[in-house]
Amino acid sequence: MKLSTPALSRLRLPQTLALLALCVNLCGNTWAQDGPQLNLQRVELTAGMYRIQAQVAATPQQRSTGLMMRRQMPQHEGMLFIFEQPATQCFWMKNTPLPLTAAFVADDGTIVNLADMQPLSEASHCSARPVRYVLEMNQGWFAKRGIKAGARLGGAVFQKK
Repeated sequence: MKLSTPALSRLRLPQTLALLALCVNLCGNTWAQDGPQLNLQRVELTAGMYRIQAQVAATPQQRSTGLMMRRQMPQHEGMLFIFEQPATQCFWMKNTPLPLTAAFVADDGTIVNLADMQPLSEASHCSARPVRYVLEMNQGWFAKRGIKAGARLGGAVFQKK
């Protein structure tokens, strides 16, 4: 629906507020984020003999922003996305200029599948089965270390409670 300026001026206050709320709800994430997330909580993970310092994206806002606008990331760092329930998780690279590999990870830390993702692409990359965790690392990080689907990541987040 396209509203002209005269049409907008005829709206009453409740209608105007509802329209504004709808716009903020639909567009709010892009307005609120003006730079990369750099100060998220961190956890230490392991992949065999390798240590990873991962920022944790656990809230809907943190997950929707992810690594957007990051131009570089140290080789031993990544971002761990944590979801409330296992589900088919799909990721894309809109507004992310950094080439990444996503590891879709089961509750016990087992890598279900890996996906190389191209910068600034809206192509969707999904988990092969329902997972609660996704670990994004610099593209090629897993391949250079021989880490493939079926390998197991370690860390307190993957330990049974």
